[in-house]
Amino acid sequence: MRKLLRRILLKPILRLTNKYTSKPDRQRIFMALSELLQYILDEDKSKGLVIPFDLLTGKFIIFSDQHKGRKNGADDFLTNEVNYLSALDYYFENNFHFIALGDSEELWENNLIPVKKAHVPSFAMEAKFIPKNAFTKIFGNHDLFWDNDPLASFQVEEIYGFPLKIYEGVILQTVIAGRKINIYCTHGHQGDAVSDGNWFSKFFVSKIWAPLQAFLRINPNTPAYNAHLKTQHNSFMYEWSAQQQDLLLITGHTHQPIFESLTHIERLYRQLLFARQQNDGSMIETLQTEIQLRKFEYAAVSEEYLKTKPCYFNSGCCCYDDGAITGIEISEGVLRLVEWKQKESKAFRIILEEASLEELFQQLHLE
Repeated sequence: MRKLLRRILLKPILRLTNKYTSKPDRQRIFMALSELLQYILDEDKSKGLVIPFDLLTGKFIIFSDQHKGRKNGADDFLTNEVNYLSALDYYFENNFHFIALGDSEELWENNLIPVKKAHVPSFAMEAKFIPKNAFTKIFGNHDLFWDNDPLASFQVEEIYGFPLKIYEGVILQTVIAGRKINIYCTHGHQGDAVSDGNWFSKFFVSKIWAPLQAFLRINPNTPAYNAHLKTQHNSFMYEWSAQQQDLLLITGHTHQPIFESLTHIERLYRQLLFARQQNDGSMIETLQTEIQLRKFEYAAVSEEYLKTKPCYFNSGCCCYDDGAITGIEISEGVLRLVEWKQKESKAFRIILEEASLEELFQQLHLE
């Protein structure tokens, strides 16, 4: 019976999920991002931090959208826990600063008590970064609890064993060619009329979507429903970041990895065009094969993929239904989109995209 109902209800439920969890408003997004940026630059530590780093020695890993639940059928993080723990162990051992970029806990569907009981291993792994002063936790729309509950500070200290301030954003700041550069990191729900603190969205997710998801065992974080076409929200994020000076924007929220303002398949099409210009037959064949393999994941490709500025990045999420997780790395002066997935019961790190920060800012200044 569950399988039959799942087959009948899957598409309508996913359509309702999209309707009630996203309604981006361009003006509101622009205003919210600008205001938060200025608060942080003005050193309003209630909103966020500026973290200076050396271009060649600074190391950061940015993961978002774990959506840790109570380990029931509605817990999107359940199949990703092993990869997540392996990834964090690698980054801890290699002295990275860990930034959790929002929606780490699914607190629309659950209250905090069952979540913290269910995910002791991941909380313990995250806590290891705190004594090194190497953990920055950002709240998103699904864990606004950390920002607006008066007992949040007590709860976070109970979970991690240390006091920990949770912010709305962080700016990673370095110097390239004598210019001060800002890498602005925030969850990205700001300005979304549905996600930005809307009570009805929370009601829909907690009272209608979560019970159905648990019963039907539906994870909406699949390529067919989540990695197609850059969302309108991502487009607005790109438009805002393209107007800034000496700034890269990194968000989560949409669960869709973006690198240099492009989805993966848009980058493949751009690389294919360059390979054809160079008459590189081997590369053309490789890229065409890769595009065919990935075409089913995308409903469309933006016609602007040759004109975009490399100013917007999205970390993807840590709750894909195949167990994989994606994130953004910064190390040795290079920014990377990485994926962790399992092969023969072992987690592997895969570099999907990479570019040096110096080259990125050179491209921005050529515009």
